[in-house]
Amino acid sequence: MILAHGDVIAVVDGSKFELFRNQGSETEPGLAPLPTPDLREDNKSAGSRHHTSSGNPTGHQLDEDAHAAAVTKWLNQQVLGHKIARLVVIAAPKTLGEMRRHYHNALRSTLIGELSLDLAGRGEQAALRAIKGA
Repeated sequence: MILAHGDVIAVVDGSKFELFRNQGSETEPGLAPLPTPDLREDNKSAGSRHHTSSGNPTGHQLDEDAHAAAVTKWLNQQVLGHKIARLVVIAAPKTLGEMRRHYHNALRSTLIGELSLDLAGRGEQAALRAIKGA
């Protein structure tokens, strides 16, 4: 996958959200961290298809789904506000599945790639290696 200067990379799992911007070029990409926004994770209905059970006694999956929905809502707003023109999403598999349920059509059109990997908390170099390998 080729990153242009200014492309945004979102790295997400069930509880973490990291943003990076390619400050380099297509031939020499270099990711710089961006401030992580404060998210409202009150959309517990985002994961309403999950039920509390003995395998999920605390409703932890509902919290993770609400986080994925909040991240996607924020990304949708940034795309619609013309603050993100090209986006790569790297997310843990379950998180990516939940995020896809909330993608706005405008966000879909800005996606240059999705990677189903759990890289949250591993930093920009891990994200860059994954993108180069895709």
